Amino acid sequence: MSMVDSFEKIPVAIYPDQKKGSIAVAMEIARLIRSKQEKWEKCVLGLATGSTPKSLYAELVRMHREEGLSFKNVITFNLDEYYPIDKDALQSYNRFMHSHLFDHIDIEPQNIHIPNGEIAKDDIKAWCQQYEHTIAAAGGIDLQILGIGNNGHIGFNEPGSSIYSHTRLVTLDNSTRIANAYEFANISLVPRLAITMGISSIMKAKRIVLMAWGSNKAPVVQKSAEEIVTEQIPASLLQQHNDCLFVLDEAAAAELTRIKSPWLTGECEWTPAMVRKAVVNIALKLDKPILSLSNGDYLDNGLSDLLVEKGDAYEINLQVFYMMRDSITGWPGGKPDYNLPSHPERSEPFPKRCVIFSPHPDDDIISMGGTFQRLHDQGHDVHVAYQTSGNIAVTDEFVTRFMDFAVGFEDMFGIDTSKSKEILTEARKYLQKKKLKETDTADIRAIKGLIRRCEAKATCRYVGIAEENYHFQNLPFYETGTIEKKPMGEEDVQLTVDLLRKLKPQQIYCAGDLADPHGTHKVCLEIVFEAMRRIKEAGDDWVKDCWMWLYKGAWQEWDISEIEMAIPMSPDQVLKKRFGIFIHQSQKDMVPFQGSDTREFWQRAEDRNANTANLYARLGLTKYAAMEAFVRWHY
Repeated sequence: MSMVDSFEKIPVAIYPDQKKGSIAVAMEIARLIRSKQEKWEKCVLGLATGSTPKSLYAELVRMHREEGLSFKNVITFNLDEYYPIDKDALQSYNRFMHSHLFDHIDIEPQNIHIPNGEIAKDDIKAWCQQYEHTIAAAGGIDLQILGIGNNGHIGFNEPGSSIYSHTRLVTLDNSTRIANAYEFANISLVPRLAITMGISSIMKAKRIVLMAWGSNKAPVVQKSAEEIVTEQIPASLLQQHNDCLFVLDEAAAAELTRIKSPWLTGECEWTPAMVRKAVVNIALKLDKPILSLSNGDYLDNGLSDLLVEKGDAYEINLQVFYMMRDSITGWPGGKPDYNLPSHPERSEPFPKRCVIFSPHPDDDIISMGGTFQRLHDQGHDVHVAYQTSGNIAVTDEFVTRFMDFAVGFEDMFGIDTSKSKEILTEARKYLQKKKLKETDTADIRAIKGLIRRCEAKATCRYVGIAEENYHFQNLPFYETGTIEKKPMGEEDVQLTVDLLRKLKPQQIYCAGDLADPHGTHKVCLEIVFEAMRRIKEAGDDWVKDCWMWLYKGAWQEWDISEIEMAIPMSPDQVLKKRFGIFIHQSQKDMVPFQGSDTREFWQRAEDRNANTANLYARLGLTKYAAMEAFVRWHY
């Protein structure tokens, strides 16, 4: 018997990934549109913006083009818009909707309704009232699509918004502005106001589907679906709607009780991984070392079935303690001449050829800098593959600074500076008149990419690896000049296949940190997965002996119960990693597109590495200054 319903107060559908979840929602929308068409009725949709519905709109566009889904009978009302903002501004939700959906389907222009960020402030109240009247005149919203903010906002209804609120002008919470800063050059340019449908307006929809993707949404999804209804978490108010569904990917569902503590919601298969997860969770909850847990602790925390199946707490404690202990190693490439079956890595072959895939030119040192250095110091043949140029994360000021240096360098040594001066002059002219978020010229993008490439080279020299061991892939999907990237393409995969076949590694490290707000890490990981799948299917012998490890660190860290290899670091090694991160000067002090975390990357990395070490210590393991964590991917 499942007890899920006793925890989740809103129906929840969980899909393996964002794409499958988006397809499911798109299919529901298509069924609704077609059923209305059969009755010669209008279909009224409430639509959201932001990163969450992009894949949904892409699927709707595909259905229109390939399956003949018509939007002639569809009327749309968007949730919100920044204020003030021009309709054609790159960050406006008006432009977003046309770019991602309306310009690609056959919807009637007069049926599109989006809050107006251009109207005079004195006219906003009357305009908002008219927006409500227009929705009512259309018959009300049949299906409302929502995303969810990290603070629980729906639309731009921030914490504290009343359940009785209507369409209105609101002040954006600072956490929302920080989370949306990736759309702008810096936080100061993010509007402080917005026009949004109110919670009362949203609750009047006949059906609501809230979508959430990624682990960064998991905590607020759990609070909204399982905890008390409160205006401090606006999405929790959806518990009071008669027909609401949360559609999640597995990462966004990670904090739900059925996923985090499945033993509380019904029968549970007690695999070693599940035993470890349960014991680690109660040890941390009770703040007790694993070996100090008692039978009473198990009984009081819903683990009586585990005692029945596995026996006394003492034996279970030892089993889990050894699992955690054996995940710790100072030899990430395996220890030579030391055959220990419980070691995370094989001792042979030694040395290994290792490839670190770094989505941006600094992810290697930020996320696994200690392991990177240790692999080299222990004699492995370490290669780094920088997957993208990372050029959009370089501020304009760095372009003129480095061009000034190049011109000065040439002047100093009597080199012809005419071409450099010409490029510098053109760059200055362009940057002086550059509009907010306007795409850089090809020359400026190339200069920004070169700056990051030089920083990456300097990091490799700092670690000590040879010049022929770092590889700049410049994967095409990234090279749009904007935050919006292309999907994974054939050329991206083939470049990766070619590199892997050239190197034939025994170890691969990839970024599994999918909380990156721009999605670059996710695409880079999918490219490596697809490349390895093709190589395996082709029957390449070397791939059978290649292990893949996933790292995190720039945006999040692995859950302590998932970690399969933990590399401890001394205080000196922590400092050495910090100095390696400092080499990336263009990413220091003011991090462009930093997401919702305002700390610099070196601070994030050190805090997360120290926290991992502290968690191990709380469980009764040796206390280290810091730890880098990895999970093995089985392909």
